[in-house]
Amino acid sequence: MEPIEINAGTWYLRALRADDRIDDRPALAEGGITDPAYVALRIAGWVEETHFSWAVCEPTTAEMVAEVGATPAEDGTAALTGWARTGYEPALAAGLTTVRRFVEGGLGLRPITR
Repeated sequence: MEPIEINAGTWYLRALRADDRIDDRPALAEGGITDPAYVALRIAGWVEETHFSWAVCEPTTAEMVAEVGATPAEDGTAALTGWARTGYEPALAAGLTTVRRFVEGGLGLRPITR
């Protein structure tokens, strides 16, 4: 599956990136994620449909402030997870709400928060 971009009103959700236009690795490092292969792992999750992840971003700058993920299970559920940079907890809450709706309506799965 190709990554799905979602407009969440105040926030914009997109796939994680590390390219010549947008590099989420500094924001990930602020969240304690320093694995250089992390972005590639998240992209592979979309392709393999094993984990769907979104960078929750400021819509005007595309700066990543949080990450939300959904991991589908064989029982028809999807575990929702997420983290936010300090001070961006409202972005995480909005991202989780938006992804919950996508998981239910777009994927037909029952979201569970972990």
